[in-house]
Amino acid sequence: MKKLFFCISLLFLTVACGSDYVPKPRGYFRIDLPEKQYQSFDSTFPFQFEYPVYAAIEPDVSKLAEPYWINLKFDRFHATLHLSYKVIHGNLPKYLEDARIMVNKHIPKANAILQHEYADSANHVYGLVYEIKGSDAASTYQFYVTDSVSKFVRGALYFNQVPNNDSLAPVIDFIKADIDHLISAFRWKKLNATVDHR
Repeated sequence: MKKLFFCISLLFLTVACGSDYVPKPRGYFRIDLPEKQYQSFDSTFPFQFEYPVYAAIEPDVSKLAEPYWINLKFDRFHATLHLSYKVIHGNLPKYLEDARIMVNKHIPKANAILQHEYADSANHVYGLVYEIKGSDAASTYQFYVTDSVSKFVRGALYFNQVPNNDSLAPVIDFIKADIDHLISAFRWKKLNATVDHR
């Protein structure tokens, strides 16, 4: 009886070891995303928009910062949307080219760069949105909006960690929807100050 049990066990073991190994797909931690809810950013700035309640607005304190440059911080996701403002003095083509160059810096790490135009003629908000695909791309979403006459704002989303956009895909898509909402709610305002902010 022991010999029979041993032979059957050996047979099962041999059959089990002969099957092909099938690797399991890599798993990622589950990310709990908050409910979408927005608040207004309406201050002394020359523009206003709506942004998520789970984000915070901070002034840009970098050495290159200019007036009305701000950062929209998504702390729970370690992400920042950098917003920079420029006054147009007949130099709109330069700002458009600068925005294109900043996006093209990600070409070595990008699989594709998709772009789509945005136009809200009723509020004089026109722009271009760049979606940068690729698991190692440092910035996955950039855009600019302008009134085509005197004002220009550029935005760029960055994560404060080593890029692994496959694992961050749910968060990237979540924040992209927030940025799209920001753009759709974007409005220009008149400046109160007479300072030249070139």
